[in-house]
Amino acid sequence: MKTQYLEYKDGETLLEAYVAFEETEQQKPLVLVAHDWTGRRELACQAAEEVARHGYVGFALDMYGKGVFGKDGDAEGNTALMSPFASDRALLRQRMKAALVAARNVPQVDAAKVAAMGFCFGGMCVLELARSGADVLGVVSVHGLLFPGEVPNEAIKSKVLCLHGHDDPLVPPEQVLEFEKEMTAAGADWQLHAYGGTVHAFTNPKANDPGFGAVYNEVVARRAFRSLYDFLEEIF
Repeated sequence: MKTQYLEYKDGETLLEAYVAFEETEQQKPLVLVAHDWTGRRELACQAAEEVARHGYVGFALDMYGKGVFGKDGDAEGNTALMSPFASDRALLRQRMKAALVAARNVPQVDAAKVAAMGFCFGGMCVLELARSGADVLGVVSVHGLLFPGEVPNEAIKSKVLCLHGHDDPLVPPEQVLEFEKEMTAAGADWQLHAYGGTVHAFTNPKANDPGFGAVYNEVVARRAFRSLYDFLEEIF
């Protein structure tokens, strides 16, 4: 496997992605990986490598800027990093589209075959990419935030998969229902897998904060990733 860091820009903001792929002469489908609220750290980079092991190009994108990272357990600091994008979906969509352009230009990428996946805040990011009408085949939200912003949606071209912990305190049933109504009204090809007895961040081995409602669940993580790769196989 080959891995590399790749600088790219959104306007004047310098960003840095982590790219992983198996070296072959044939171009491969692209999977964007959007990070959680702590930035493009270990979880996102490991996901990009796992994507590469499944035969794709993994592109762990950067929402915050090169060298800008939050910290585990620092809810206040991480919220400060995420909030400008959660409150300004036009900015969020612009930042995601910059990543999409940069990733499609990676020589190993088959630019006609693109998907995006994201964890927590990253789930919000990939759903906004779909809401923007981006030409990507599918998006996967993994314990992501589902509520929309104020920016009107374009026609959704992507298939949509949400992998959700039913007991996630950050995404209560009311938010899930509104999201389902939104996707149905948009005519999207959508599915949502809800895992019982499961809270936020269930794929993150470092998540162990019952008070906050974020706890790793090995069994559910395994089920979720199986569904994710079945979805990618279908759309590619």
